[in-house]
Amino acid sequence: MNISAPPDTIESAPNTAEGASDNSTAARVGAWGVLLGTAVTLIGLSWDIQWHNDVGPDTFFTLPHLFLYSGSALSGFASLAMVLIATFAQRAGRPVPAMGGTPIRVFGSNLTAPLGYMVAGAGAALFLLYGLLDMQWHSIYGFDAVLNTPSHVALFLSITLTMIGSIMVFASHRDHRWGQVGIVLAIPIMITFAPILAEALNNLELPINSMILGTAFFGPMLLVLGAAVLARPGAAIAIALALGIIQAILWWFSPWAAETYASAIGLPLRDGLGSRPPSLPAMMPMFLLLAAVAVEGLFWLARTRGYDANKIVLAAGLVTGLVVGVTFPLQLLFIHAFSHLAFSDVAMSTLVAIPLGLLAGFLGGRFTRMLPMPATETAR
Repeated sequence: MNISAPPDTIESAPNTAEGASDNSTAARVGAWGVLLGTAVTLIGLSWDIQWHNDVGPDTFFTLPHLFLYSGSALSGFASLAMVLIATFAQRAGRPVPAMGGTPIRVFGSNLTAPLGYMVAGAGAALFLLYGLLDMQWHSIYGFDAVLNTPSHVALFLSITLTMIGSIMVFASHRDHRWGQVGIVLAIPIMITFAPILAEALNNLELPINSMILGTAFFGPMLLVLGAAVLARPGAAIAIALALGIIQAILWWFSPWAAETYASAIGLPLRDGLGSRPPSLPAMMPMFLLLAAVAVEGLFWLARTRGYDANKIVLAAGLVTGLVVGVTFPLQLLFIHAFSHLAFSDVAMSTLVAIPLGLLAGFLGGRFTRMLPMPATETAR
């Protein structure tokens, strides 16, 4: 990243026309296929959560679940195709295409898998495997109405792994415009989804809502990560704007899809829904753009004044954490998403956001270093 950073913290993201070998049609199709799968999965999840709130418990075989599983299958098949392309090239003695990260040998060296596609494909395979566990759970207990069942938590972890793989794939092509656009879309998808992992903590007696904790940690970490990986002015703002567009689409789609599907199969909506906001979109941070502006300012100082990048990512995480920590519980209060929240939760959220933001900034910088480098940068 061009902010005068030490090379072991934030890497640069060149914007050259070299390295045409990794700018092939196959590389683009594979990367966008994985991303499309994560987007379909996110749509299915938002639809499914809205169904639970507006209609009631469900069984395993529903249309929202079909979206969930088909999205994961799409990411999995796209990853498998890219692994087979790399494997066939290696076995034929040709150079392995530079796509999706460093190729690694797996399954007794029988397959050559680009790292990003290996991670995304493993997540997709685990999702389908844990889907069988979810089907068994439904067959034993029937309907379920909560997110934090063992099978659901396992499914969420699997989806997260696929989303991480998607970010890794696009990071390896960030020296091309389409790779940069992919990161701008992949990061907000994961910002939307990742806090749901905190639902696993709901059985604990925490002093603060688990979704607030998840959002105050994952939002800052992923925003800092995306801005650092792209390493361009306006990157953080682009990510925040993309998040807002996704939120607007899901805000309209989720209640419409739940009502339309319920009507199609002859089920009524719950009584007394009123003007309650759509569930998943309401839990997306609405004021991340404010934090993105602050992050842009901090990165500008690092680029122009030569400030220590290690401190900049910490400051960016802290500022973003505080913005989310203050605004997110207020957002939930004002749109009546969580009726049991009190203003004391805002104070607690702000206090907790300080260590979470610092940790998010630190990890955001470290994870930037761990992401695959573009082929043009690796060759230097």
